[in-house]
Amino acid sequence: MKILITGGAGFVGHHVVSECLIRGHHVDVLDCLTYASFGWDRLRNIGVGGHPKLRVYTKDISRPFTEGLIGELGQYDAIIHMAAESHVDRSIENPLRFVETNVIGTVNMLEFARRQLNLKQFIYFSTDEVFGPAHKNTKFSEWDRYNSTNPYAASKAAGEEMALAFANTYDIPVLITHCTNVFGERQHPEKFIPMTVQNLLCGRPVLINADHGLKHIGGRYYIYAGDVADALLFILDRKKIDRGKLNIPGTQEINNLNLATWIAEIMGAHMETRLVDPDIGRHSHDLRYDLDGDKIAKMGWSPPVLFGSKMVRTVKWFMNNRLWLEV
Repeated sequence: MKILITGGAGFVGHHVVSECLIRGHHVDVLDCLTYASFGWDRLRNIGVGGHPKLRVYTKDISRPFTEGLIGELGQYDAIIHMAAESHVDRSIENPLRFVETNVIGTVNMLEFARRQLNLKQFIYFSTDEVFGPAHKNTKFSEWDRYNSTNPYAASKAAGEEMALAFANTYDIPVLITHCTNVFGERQHPEKFIPMTVQNLLCGRPVLINADHGLKHIGGRYYIYAGDVADALLFILDRKKIDRGKLNIPGTQEINNLNLATWIAEIMGAHMETRLVDPDIGRHSHDLRYDLDGDKIAKMGWSPPVLFGSKMVRTVKWFMNNRLWLEV
């Protein structure tokens, strides 16, 4: 297939690009090449620079497409729309930028999709954060109500609604995926796992978000970036054109204190921790997310169970590639 991937130089995106090329697809990437993508560094690091089936275009999707670029890109079998501003703290500081990229940028991509004559699938890569916090034993299904607790989540939810509107109005084959927390090599150090590695290497305390009163510690379901790529390619390889919404569940739930302790054990490092009350840290911190993965399991895909070995590999990769922890 010929596939267009927005945000393909980003963290999850470059793993998807790699998997697409391994399977023989032609890939075009649209990316701003900003701080979040480390410019070309991720694509260069995985050795796909100059690949005969890869083209990369520097493009801010929050700005309209020019006719010249539309003509240069041509037609696609599939579009995987992953480009997004994704860091919650940054969304609290500058919510408008998140609206520009995650909402207006999504509309621009949908307008581009309307020009595609034989588009098989438009995947909008969203997040479990649109549902808000999942209390104990709560799993959110694809069509459950939204309860965004920060501007990032709200901007992704708004993008979803625009994607559904274009699907209903213009018959674009939209599939929205919700994904749990992703980890892996070359992740930005503002995220918890590489940030913890960095703090331990520098001898700094690891901050752990908790609830009011510091009685309950936040946690997440985690999934390896390569497994996310495998799930997306599983969707594209299906003969059936899937529409609507689909959860991509995590493989392992772990609270942040236990995760930080595990990372310290892998590194052989001494760890000092500090619990953070939301009144002092992030007011909109959600302690827990969870997704119901029954739908994709019935389709024939489930996340691999090698969570432990992939976490160990990721931590050791950052220890051996410390330049990726510097911003």
